[in-house]
Amino acid sequence: MRNVVIGFLGTSLDQTRRSWRPSLQLCSQPDFPLARLELLYDPRYEKLARSLARDIEAESPDTETLLVEFPLDNPWDFQEVYGKLYDFAQNYGFDEDRERYHVHLTTGTHVAQICWFLLTESRHIPAGLLQSVPPYKTDTERGGIDIIDLDLARYNALQHRFEATARAYSGRLRGNIDTKNRPFLSLIDKMEQVVSLSDEPILLLGETGTGKTTLAARLHELKLQRRRLKGRLVTVNCAGLQGPHALASLFGQRRNVAGLAGTERAGFISEANGGMLFLDNIDCLPQAEQGLLLDAVESGTFYPLGSDTALSSRFHLVAATRHSVAELARNKLLRPDLLTRLMLWVFPLPALRTRPEDMEAEIAHELEKAEKRLSVKIGLNKDAQARYLRFARDAGSLWPGNYRDLGASITRLCTLAERGRITLPMVDTEIALLREQWHALALEPDQAVLDSCCEAPETIDPFDRAQLASVIGTCRSSASLSAAGRQLFAVSRQGKTSQNDSDRLRKYLARFDLDWERVTKSG
Repeated sequence: MRNVVIGFLGTSLDQTRRSWRPSLQLCSQPDFPLARLELLYDPRYEKLARSLARDIEAESPDTETLLVEFPLDNPWDFQEVYGKLYDFAQNYGFDEDRERYHVHLTTGTHVAQICWFLLTESRHIPAGLLQSVPPYKTDTERGGIDIIDLDLARYNALQHRFEATARAYSGRLRGNIDTKNRPFLSLIDKMEQVVSLSDEPILLLGETGTGKTTLAARLHELKLQRRRLKGRLVTVNCAGLQGPHALASLFGQRRNVAGLAGTERAGFISEANGGMLFLDNIDCLPQAEQGLLLDAVESGTFYPLGSDTALSSRFHLVAATRHSVAELARNKLLRPDLLTRLMLWVFPLPALRTRPEDMEAEIAHELEKAEKRLSVKIGLNKDAQARYLRFARDAGSLWPGNYRDLGASITRLCTLAERGRITLPMVDTEIALLREQWHALALEPDQAVLDSCCEAPETIDPFDRAQLASVIGTCRSSASLSAAGRQLFAVSRQGKTSQNDSDRLRKYLARFDLDWERVTKSG
C-alpha cells in the first residue's frame, strides 16, 4: 500500500539555507518509502514551494510532489484554519484501499497542528499523525520520523499509566481495601465514572454504619483531583435541622430577621458554593426545606431568610439515607419531586454481612486504624485470628452497626491486648460481648415487643410471633379493648350478626397468657 503524506510547507524550516529541512528529509527515509507528498502552501511562498519540489525530485525521484495552493489570511486564526482544512478534507477523495495517509505535524503553525489533530482524531481525515525528528536527535544525518498512533491503547506505557490511575481512584473510594466482592467492585467502578463525568445529585442508600459519610468525603476528594470542583465539603446531618432554625441553618439568615448584630449567618448552601454539600439523613429534612433545596439544586439560586435578593450557589449535592427508595416513597419521607431528582444516580451500599469474602481485609484495615490511634503495634495470634474471622463470616453474625460494630470490636481487642498480643480467650470474650450487645439492641422489632410483655417469648412459635406482635401494637395504640377489636376484626365482622370484637380479642390474648392490662401497661 502506497504511503501518502499531507502537510504544510515550512516557511521557516524548509528554507534552503537550513541544514535540516523536514519536508525534504521526510522523502528520504529508507524505512518509509513515500509515494506522494502533498504540500499545502500560501501563494505568497510559491517560489519556496517550487524550489522545495525540485529538491525533493532530485533527492527522491520516486516521490511525487503535489503542490496545493492553500491561501490563509491569518494562519494563527483557529476558525479560518480549521474551516479551510475541513473543506480540504471533505473534497479530497481518500482511497484507503490503495493508499495509507499520514499528516505531517512538524511544519505549519501551532494552530494548524491542533487542527490536523482534531480532524484526524474525528476521522474527517483518515490518516495517522507523523512527526519529523531532527538529525541531532537521531543516529542518521537524514533525521528520523515518528508515526503517532491515535489508539492510545497501543502505547503500553501510557495504557499502564491510565490503568494504574484508574485503580488508584477506585482504591481511594474503597479505602484502599482489597475487596473481592464483585457487586461492590462494580458499584465502586460505576460511582467513580459518574463522579468523574457528572455533577448531578447522588443518593447513597445503606444501613447505619455502612460508610456513607466516609464515602462522601472520598467522592469530594476524587472530584477535587479530577478538577470537577474547587470548593470544600460541607457535611450536614439533617436530623439536626428541625424546628424554626432549620431554614436559617440551611439557607442563611439576614440580620433584619432578629434585628440584632451577630444573628446573620451564611447558611450551609452558601458555604458549599463551588464544592460539595453532603446531606446525611436527608429524610429528616422538613418538607418545606426539601422544596427549597430542590429549587436551589435546579436553579443554582436561593433566598436567605429575611432577604428579597437571590444569591447563587453551585454545588454538587450528595444525599444519604438508611431507607430504601421504596420506603422513602411509600412513607412520604421525601417529597416526590425531590425524590425523583435524586433518583438519577442511586447507589445502595451493601451491608458488611453481605461481603464475607472481604471480611479478612476489613479486619486487617480496622487493625491498622486501631494501631494508629493507639500508637501501638498489635499482634493477632493465629488461633485467635481464625476464630474471629470464622465468627465474622458466620451467617448468624448480623453486624447491625456494620463498620461501627467491627471498628469498635477491633478497638476493644487492641486496647485490652496485654504485651501487644490478641489471644484466643480475648476473642472468645469479645464474641460473647458482641452477641450480648446485639441481643440487647432487639434486632427483631417483633421480638422486642414480645419480650416486653410475655413471660416466655421463646415458647411462642415463629409462625405466631409476627401476628401477636402486630396485635399488641394495635392494642397499645388504641383507646380501649373495643376500639382495638374493631380495628383488628374490621373485615371479618362485616358478615356476622354478633360483633363482639372485645371478646374475640380477649380470647386471642388469653391463648398466650396475656390480657388487656398487661399488654398496655408494659408498653
